[in-house]
Amino acid sequence: MFTRRTMIASLATLAAPAIARPAFAASGDWDAWDAQVTPADFDLETSNPWGLHPRFLPVRVSANEGLKPGDIHVDAVARYLYHIQGDGTAMRYGVAIGRDGLYEPGVYTIKRKAKWPLWVPTGAMIKREPEKYAHWEAGMPPGPDNALGSRALYLYVGNRDSYLRIHGTPAPRSIGTRASSGCVRMVMPHINVLYDEVETGVTAYLYPTDGGML
Repeated sequence: MFTRRTMIASLATLAAPAIARPAFAASGDWDAWDAQVTPADFDLETSNPWGLHPRFLPVRVSANEGLKPGDIHVDAVARYLYHIQGDGTAMRYGVAIGRDGLYEPGVYTIKRKAKWPLWVPTGAMIKREPEKYAHWEAGMPPGPDNALGSRALYLYVGNRDSYLRIHGTPAPRSIGTRASSGCVRMVMPHINVLYDEVETGVTAYLYPTDGGML
């Protein structure tokens, strides 16, 4: 159920808070990569070649009253992302969030969207885990193995980039866990659908991991 506690749970970004920058791949590459990461005969609510727990498959649920259509709410406890619809429902997706100490609950604005973005680890990430991130200091080219995957929604506080993203992941089995350096991860075909439905300027609520209010 899409309960008040669920909505007010929390979002914690699972993927690395990356300094994602515009991709310089051609749109033909994007189409080929989309086909590569999307299962044959893909159905949003039933396709599951990744072996996800069934509860993390997308599903339409009832939304709490008073929520603004278009906004996103991330429940960091249940590991769900809700995209509020205009008919009193929400599309619910399974997500992964940031590891302990890296999750940043708060109220953000989605000010930018990008298909197949370039990914650049932050200085903090490189300092924390140089063996993992220093190699990509100049950036990881876009593509199916890129840390931001196929799509990214960029979270801002006012006009300041938070370096937190809602994005695809090349590690779909991380969905449902705390695995990222702060970002919210989604299965790539799932965020491909969400991306087309989300408009810039909407609000993203990342709720605390203790289930509390923002």
